[in-house]
Amino acid sequence: MTQILKEANNELINASSREEIDVWVAKYPEDQKQSAVMSALRIVQDQNGGWLTTELMDAVADYLDMDKIHVYEVATFYSMYEHKPVGKHKICVCTNISCMVCGSGEIVEHLEEKLDIKLGETTEDNRITLKEVECLGACSGAPMIQIGENYYENLDAEKIDTILDSLK
Repeated sequence: MTQILKEANNELINASSREEIDVWVAKYPEDQKQSAVMSALRIVQDQNGGWLTTELMDAVADYLDMDKIHVYEVATFYSMYEHKPVGKHKICVCTNISCMVCGSGEIVEHLEEKLDIKLGETTEDNRITLKEVECLGACSGAPMIQIGENYYENLDAEKIDTILDSLK
């Protein structure tokens, strides 16, 4: 019965995602394929429109021969993983100390007012999700945000408006 469940779970991960996960698995010793868990979670999250379901996390656990709890621990510890649907664009606002000292509070206020949502919410049209995150490692460019793979640094209201206008 367990093998049947594992096979069903593996079908939740599409062929393209399995191929991409396998590239990451190959980077580790054969008996350490669970080391690819963070990459695997990112890949299946992208496959699913930007968020993880319990079933997808279970599928990752089965694919990497890991206990499900260990996958859940990773997926709930790191802020890059989402557990509910997100907008087309996820704006991650750093509010850690360097960004805070340099004005991230004002950036958050401006984004909330401009988008008519609060941190952790998504616009009614499902276009933008606003998320507070810890340090994104760009302290010298504080305050900053991340959208997708892009960092935007040394922000002010005018720069935020230009960035928002550029999002399709």
